[in-house]
Amino acid sequence: MKKNLKSPLVVLLLLFHFVAFAQNGTIKGRITSADGQPAAYVSVGLKNKPQNTATDDNGNYILSKIKAGNYIIRVSAIGIATQEKNISINDGQTLELNFTLSENSQILKEVSVQAKKNAYKISTPDNSLRLNQPLLEAAQNIQSVSGQALKDQQIISMSDGVLRNVSGAMRTSHWGDLYTNVHMRGSQIQAMRNGFNFVNSFWGPLTEDMSIVDHLEFVKGPAGFMLSNGDPSGMYNVVTKKPTGLNKGEVSFTLGSFDLYRTAVDLDRKLTEDGKLLFRLNAAAQQKGSFRPNESNDRYSIAPVISYQLTHSTKFTAEYNLQRAQMTDVGSYYVFSTEGYLSLPRKFTYAPENLPKTNINDHSVFLNLIQNIGDQWKITAQTAYSKYLQTGSSLWPADVLTNGDVIRSVGIWDAESTMKLGQLFINGEVKTGGIKHRILAGFDIGKKDYMADWGQSHPLDLPSSPFNMYHPNLGYPPNGFPNFDRTTSLEARAIAAGGTMGQKYTAGYLQDELGFFNNRARLTLAARYTKASQYQWGGTSYSASKLTPRIGLSVSLDQNTAAYGVYDQAFLPQSGKLKDGGEVKPITGSNMEIGFKRDWADGKWNTTLSLYRILKQNELTADVQDPTFTYSVVLGEKVAKGIELDIKGELAKGLSLIANYAYTDAKITSAFPNSGFANNDLVPGYAKHTTNAWLSYTIQSGFLKDFGLNAGVTYLKDRTSFSYSATNPAYNMGDYTKVDAGLFWSKGPVKITANVFNVLNEYLYIGDYYTGYFSNNVYSWQAEAPRNYRFSIAYKF
Repeated sequence: MKKNLKSPLVVLLLLFHFVAFAQNGTIKGRITSADGQPAAYVSVGLKNKPQNTATDDNGNYILSKIKAGNYIIRVSAIGIATQEKNISINDGQTLELNFTLSENSQILKEVSVQAKKNAYKISTPDNSLRLNQPLLEAAQNIQSVSGQALKDQQIISMSDGVLRNVSGAMRTSHWGDLYTNVHMRGSQIQAMRNGFNFVNSFWGPLTEDMSIVDHLEFVKGPAGFMLSNGDPSGMYNVVTKKPTGLNKGEVSFTLGSFDLYRTAVDLDRKLTEDGKLLFRLNAAAQQKGSFRPNESNDRYSIAPVISYQLTHSTKFTAEYNLQRAQMTDVGSYYVFSTEGYLSLPRKFTYAPENLPKTNINDHSVFLNLIQNIGDQWKITAQTAYSKYLQTGSSLWPADVLTNGDVIRSVGIWDAESTMKLGQLFINGEVKTGGIKHRILAGFDIGKKDYMADWGQSHPLDLPSSPFNMYHPNLGYPPNGFPNFDRTTSLEARAIAAGGTMGQKYTAGYLQDELGFFNNRARLTLAARYTKASQYQWGGTSYSASKLTPRIGLSVSLDQNTAAYGVYDQAFLPQSGKLKDGGEVKPITGSNMEIGFKRDWADGKWNTTLSLYRILKQNELTADVQDPTFTYSVVLGEKVAKGIELDIKGELAKGLSLIANYAYTDAKITSAFPNSGFANNDLVPGYAKHTTNAWLSYTIQSGFLKDFGLNAGVTYLKDRTSFSYSATNPAYNMGDYTKVDAGLFWSKGPVKITANVFNVLNEYLYIGDYYTGYFSNNVYSWQAEAPRNYRFSIAYKF
């Protein structure tokens, strides 16, 4: 380990000893309304000087390259009382100035429609990530996907093209639209919602409908201070919509190919004249067909949120989310063949007409209390409760023969998930001499239980009357539809089927970010202690604990450029059954990373470049020699190394870009005996090269003013299936190229958007290769839609 640490520590030391030189000063801060809400798009500038900017979505601003001297800083916007303040600034100084706006009868009503010059770039993390600093200063690679990007790309769920906005992220095999399953840096990453880990089984939470989502945050690396336990590769955080303190609303209608009909409403209101009591309601309803016959995904969601400013320093927020889904059997996306990937038509399905649907009700409640203590300290207490209910089934073949005959089988999949989660943390700043301390401390607790009945199955076909993939008959199946026994409780059925799993954990953590040289160099020292117990597949519970340290350094090379280095560790308990009855050890891992961040053109766009090495040990994987799926084997040790580049923001007037590239080299460095893998095998389920771009341009003048064009591309090269083999090329998938394009027009409160997806009409897929499970070796894949269209019209009020 010392050898591995040598190079990163040298980089950290070099950064730490960076010597400050004389330079212009910086003014930054946060602007809030009288009720404590962030004031977005408020103008901030120096009176009679060219330095001007606007606050971002979180009310933060920064003015850079200011020569030493005396000035008047001016805060203004339509409908608010202008504020001015005399200031004095020195070379190299960073001056922090916060403002609280005085409300009038037009309080901020028109502010939200001001320039969108940072529509794709978010400068600060959500409070749920617990960081109290701009992203530019953090010793961490954090990439955000803004709400405006989600709208422009007509993304309607978490599984619907979100990942093109983040370097190195891709989706792997999945059960329909049940969950998203994001892989990044060589592993599946954790799914978070409002800072809570919402993973309660291998299949993750139900894919979030975008009607409830404000924006998304992808955190690269373990980030132990954000997780009680998690994968070393990182996580993504879904931030739901909250009241803003502005009286505004939006209604939208979307039509699309394959019978897509969707309506969404966003209502944001002050319930009291003083703005202390706020309310927001988001709701959506959709009917959605598919390019495959007999397949649908109908949903509705509703998310009321209420917040109350109890005192000037105390705020309480309560939020409820309901997502209801009725979808075709979740196994209908899978296709199987002995002849190779893409050997069947893209619209091929095994699902017969009138196969019973899967019904899901996903409830979640969030309670949040924020107590400010003076200007420098804040305590956050929050809790979450989730209840997930599923009644349905999964379609899977009992066998696949070389002549195309298949015995289709439907297995019951009734499930219930319950999560009770709590967090308490404190953020604050204090100075000791010339050192500025950003303190973060807190603890997490959680209890998760999942139970599922997988113990019943029903063959749709008979040996004497099989389904043939080359002459498919999707009518009433020869053996009829299943009639599962649900007379006993789900808990009793789950216990009998070995379908119970759960986890309890408690964790405490402490982090101190020490700022030197007027906060130009920031040294992070942190540690987390986690104790967890876990059971799985009906097995017995076991406990494990670990102290995970973290050290990082971020240095501002100038006002807009920062370099960082970080070393941290991760800890993730796991369960499974080993044939030899041995003890299952937790996953442990570490991350070493260096990177460079830069804001360009006064913060209108930014770039992030990172280089990393992740070590992961003790991970379990399925025993490829066990067709019953009962046992696991220890994969051993694997290492993921890579380079990631992200570009995001407004490059020129009306021209916005999201672009990224990732090179990922993930290999098994020490394969466990009898695991089915060998040293230097590539890690299953990732692409070595991932490239994405999304370009949006709004015409600024002339006859076509306010018209715009969108274009996007995703390219994946050197993809591995989920069960990769270095010796059998059948495991490897072809390259992936998807091109999208569209037009839009906006005028006043109206915006019309139309996009064409998969313009080149490529046969897009993700796949796997099975040996030992059926009587023959079988290819399996899930196809994406051919060329398709979406048209939306939105009205703001």
